[in-house]
Amino acid sequence: MLAAGYAPALRGDASSRMDRRPNILLVMSDQHNPHLVGCEGDAVVRTPRIDALAERGVRFASSYCPSPLCVPSRMSFLTSRYPSDQRVWSNSCVLDSSIPTFAHGLSIAGYETVLCGRMHFIGYDQRHGFEQRLVGDLSPQHPGTPGPKLLPSLHGSTSQTRPAATISGPGRTEYQVFDETVTDAACEFLRTRTDGRPLCMVVGFVLPHCPFVCPKHLYQEYYDKVRLPSVPDEHFDDVHPFVRDYRRLRQIEDLTDEQVRSARAAYYGLITIVDTLVGQILDALAESALRDNTVVIYTSDHGDMAGEHGMWWKSNFYEGASRVPLIVSWRGHFAEGRTVRQVSNLLDVGPTLLELAGAEPLPSVRGRSLVRFLRPGKVDTTDWPDETFAEHYSGKSEPPSRMIRSGPWKLVHYHGYEAAQLFNLDDDPDELNDFGRDPQVAGIRSRLRDKVVDAWDPELIEREVAQRFEDVRILRQWGRAVQPECPDRWQAPPGANVFPDE
Repeated sequence: MLAAGYAPALRGDASSRMDRRPNILLVMSDQHNPHLVGCEGDAVVRTPRIDALAERGVRFASSYCPSPLCVPSRMSFLTSRYPSDQRVWSNSCVLDSSIPTFAHGLSIAGYETVLCGRMHFIGYDQRHGFEQRLVGDLSPQHPGTPGPKLLPSLHGSTSQTRPAATISGPGRTEYQVFDETVTDAACEFLRTRTDGRPLCMVVGFVLPHCPFVCPKHLYQEYYDKVRLPSVPDEHFDDVHPFVRDYRRLRQIEDLTDEQVRSARAAYYGLITIVDTLVGQILDALAESALRDNTVVIYTSDHGDMAGEHGMWWKSNFYEGASRVPLIVSWRGHFAEGRTVRQVSNLLDVGPTLLELAGAEPLPSVRGRSLVRFLRPGKVDTTDWPDETFAEHYSGKSEPPSRMIRSGPWKLVHYHGYEAAQLFNLDDDPDELNDFGRDPQVAGIRSRLRDKVVDAWDPELIEREVAQRFEDVRILRQWGRAVQPECPDRWQAPPGANVFPDE
């Protein structure tokens, strides 16, 4: 069912049907903890432009990523299919080009589809339905080809291992320079764009992804202000064994308060950089011919624990890693200042955009349109499932895992572990009270566990990912030997990396 007031999917001549359909501007950052936004209640972080977007739009306060890892989450965001649906589980997996994305659907409906910046595509297809790309990615396009040229002092600072938590401070990396380049290109494109053929532009940032390095003035601003995450003294005595294993494998069990404070100060600074760049893009939009007819969306591919629960980065299902900021605004058309508590997922973005565009839905999708939550007036949620899933398997030392969020409950199933994690987020938003072994909620636990493992085969996933790694080993050798051209690869200018900046 199409949203009231929007044009139908294109049939025949496009010129008579484009006037009422909105342009779409979507900004996706990388690894933004959903708690660390002013509109989420954090009193320290400065995010005035994102907060203002929430004030004049709709904020989805229970929106999750399909996977707490970059490539599988982003590919699922584009296709509205879970990682297992399209066999994309790790950061070395390639999305099959025969699977349609919302960019394909919008292009068919007459939209100009533009990608500017990061999307972390692997392989030759660096478009997956986008007609043009203004700035390529900074990640290697092919296994075995060179990655970002960070300074030796930053070695290991982009990973999920101890150096990425202990290397932090004032400075600049090419990640920041990349995002500034992406912003400049997006702003120039918007300012020179005429209001004709409808536009969907996706702007991809790499910040606030680690390295936890930010400009000196921001680092100094936040160093004394950031709160050190805390958990009860006895928390790690009885925490789920997966969490203990996670911290042990990454060697982050004994981080000092100084290391945590430094990394968090820089992370806060990186979030403020993202907010500033978002503001520049919004200013360019306001100066353009598209200013009155554009849906604006801000989101991220997944979160970063940033020290919460004694954990860092992603690859787990605590709220800090698996939930994402999701804000949608179209002044004069959508509700303003609304917070939606119903459960949603990045999988829902594609169906939403296609409905707004009057385009035909994609086949075999798992996402659901969020348009009902965007319209002004009372929201009918009687048939909204209020339930979603996420999954993770990087193919390394941790097992396949899957999460279900259903109403107030969140259950996380780890393959090979006896017990699941189970939280009631209404009563325990900090996820400190695990009902995974509590007999009083055995019925709820059993019902959710049956759902989370239904049609999900962890042994098959392990076998397939192991085979993929063997394939990638050969492809990496080929990439090193051949050094194929990567026309979409962004190259950092000289002097992009400065660390430490003392």
